[in-house]
Parts: sequence; C-alpha cells; structure tokens
Amino acid sequence: MRIATWNINSLRLRMGLLGDLASQLNPDVICLQETKVPDDLFPMADVVALGYPHVIHRGMKGYNGVAILSRHPLQRLDIAPDWCGKGDCRHIAAMVEAPGGPIELHDFYVPAGGDEPDRAVNPKFGHKLDFIAETRNWFAARGTLSRAVLVGDLNIAPLEHDVWSHKQLLKIVSHTPSETAGLMEWLNAGFVDALRHFVPDDQKLYTWWSYRNKDWRVANRGRRLDHVWVTPDLRGALKEHTVLVEARDWERGSDHVPVCVELALG
Repeated sequence: MRIATWNINSLRLRMGLLGDLASQLNPDVICLQETKVPDDLFPMADVVALGYPHVIHRGMKGYNGVAILSRHPLQRLDIAPDWCGKGDCRHIAAMVEAPGGPIELHDFYVPAGGDEPDRAVNPKFGHKLDFIAETRNWFAARGTLSRAVLVGDLNIAPLEHDVWSHKQLLKIVSHTPSETAGLMEWLNAGFVDALRHFVPDDQKLYTWWSYRNKDWRVANRGRRLDHVWVTPDLRGALKEHTVLVEARDWERGSDHVPVCVELALG
C-alpha cells in the first residue's frame, strides 16, 4: 500500500497538480492538508475521476482543511477531541481497508505558529505548542497502537539535518527547541519516523522550500515539515519512500512537495 501526503495549499487551485501526483506516485491513499475548501464545495467528482472513490474531508473557507482520498474503502473515525477547542479542521482520521487488516490513518495539519517564538507575545505560537502537547498526550493515553499511520504537515523540522542550517534556525519558528522537543515527545508516544527509517539522521532531508527564494534549488534552504510516522509493528513493512522534489517546480505549485511511503502489508 502506497500512502502519500501533501500540503496542497488550496485543492481547487491545484486540482490539476493532484492529478500529476496521482500519475507520478500512483498512491493508494492521498492525504491532503490546507485544502482551503468548505465541505459543501469539495470537488468530489474531480477526485473520484482521478480514481479515488472513497473520500473523507473536513474543510472551512479560506484556510486549513484536511482530506483523505483512497482507492480502498474508508471508515471515518471520530474518536479524537477538538484540538485546543478551536474546531479549525486540522485533523481527520479513518480506518482504511488493507491487506492483512485495516490501517488506522491520521492526517494532521499542525498550526504554523506565526513568526515570533514566544507565546507571551504571539498567541499563534502558544496555540502550536498546546496543539502538539494535546496530541502527544492523547496518543500516549491510548496505549500501544498497532497498524497505525500518522501523516501530514506537522510544521516542525525536528532534527539537525531536517533544516538547511541548524544553528541559524534555532530561533526560527519550526525549529525552536520547544517545538522540536514537543514533536519528538509526540513521535515517541507510539510511532516510528518512517522517512528517517530510509534516510539516516546525518543526511539532509527537506520537503518544503520557501516561496521567498527565487531559485530554490540553488539556495536549497529547505526544511522537513512533512512527515510519515508508523507504529513499531509496521517498521518491518516499510518498503520504500519518495520525496517528490520535482513537484516544487510544478507551475503554480505548493511550497511543500508530496511525500510517499510504501508498506508491504499482509
């Protein structure tokens, strides 16, 4: 089973690029973030036409929004709380039919956190820290999970080589110690970092490049903000990964690129 995740940065604006993702990665499941479309305007017919007849989505006008598109039947899971009590469409979950039994799949869009890494002067940063603390505690309280996958734009690059310059970004939101520690605690509440299973921690790995860099390839000031985690029982099923770097050059593309992990399930 191939599971892809992508912060599409407006589904209706980039519907054609979703088709490019489907043709190039051939995923069984696509998890999207920042769909920016209310549920009543979700382009269901277009998604089904791409070969994904099973769809669940949570959206709102103008920002946020998550969706899971699948070739396999889905059962929506409404088991999580309303994170931080904001109702802001940052998480959706489902049971996905798969070889060997269903997979519990979580799709997250973590708050970006604003520009100033100080919750006393920047409520957005406080919201981000509270969000990752709530998710960590909720998953930890559930005990040992099995056959579960968590993906999404988690808006934090936790490791030294997840950013272009560890030293220069320590005070930049997405790589500050409070964020990275919080994310690693969430990861360690029951998951394995699937991308770092394939790419050693001492190698650079990015999934996002700012729109501000005119020649992003030359500058290569990237960050790994997009993640795929699996429960430890699925570590042995991890077969391959793809970070579709060339998608950053797609016309009117997102500043994030799609990430895909293949699991040999049975």
